[in-house]
Amino acid sequence: MDVLSLIGVILAFVAILGGNYLEGGHVAALLNGPAALIVIGGTLGAAFLQAPVSVFKRALAILRWIFLPPRIDLAGGIEHVVGWSMTARKEGLLGLEAVADSETDPYARKGLQLLVDGAEPEAIRSILEVDLYTQEGRDIQAAKVYESMGGYAPTIGIIGAVMGLIHVMGNLADPSKLGSGIAVAFVATIYGVGFANLLLLPIGNKLKAVALRQSRYREMLLEGILSIAEGENPRSIELKLQGFME
Repeated sequence: MDVLSLIGVILAFVAILGGNYLEGGHVAALLNGPAALIVIGGTLGAAFLQAPVSVFKRALAILRWIFLPPRIDLAGGIEHVVGWSMTARKEGLLGLEAVADSETDPYARKGLQLLVDGAEPEAIRSILEVDLYTQEGRDIQAAKVYESMGGYAPTIGIIGAVMGLIHVMGNLADPSKLGSGIAVAFVATIYGVGFANLLLLPIGNKLKAVALRQSRYREMLLEGILSIAEGENPRSIELKLQGFME
């Protein structure tokens, strides 16, 4: 569980709602169905139009990373690589076959299998870099879906505000209908700006940070596997990979 994300969401809404309460406002005044429909529906519609189905599916799949990010243990990964290098030094590259079969990380398993198969270092780099950059690109594109929604939401909120004002102007002769139009106008703006800056943009940036951290871990594995292929000393490999530590 990413406690910082949970605290951030709670703090943001407590600050907004608490400030509204201290000013004498009421939560009920911020609840408006038509405004929510305009902002949420319009933002989702724009996102659907922008993103291919595969990208949108990936965006939904990685949304859980906000509170349950994948575990990335750089120190533990370096220990594994050093262990692999020691095995290769004692038993040869074929000694890594059993390690590859038991490895749970698909990226590491592919790299180990390439070592066992006797692939040249340049071939290993080429194959693993394709995997690394392809996965990073997929995740970054998925994170950008939320960033783009954060850009659309305030504009959709302004559209809702204008629609509310049009409703007000059309009912100037009937004061009983002015309140609902004014409410839609102001609440739609709040929804658009609030959703964008309290949820959508932070979510997009958080997902990109997680994706980049995963890529750094894979880069560390790539460099370690190449070092093993080139026959480097385990101690030298450890010192080199420690440069990936934060």
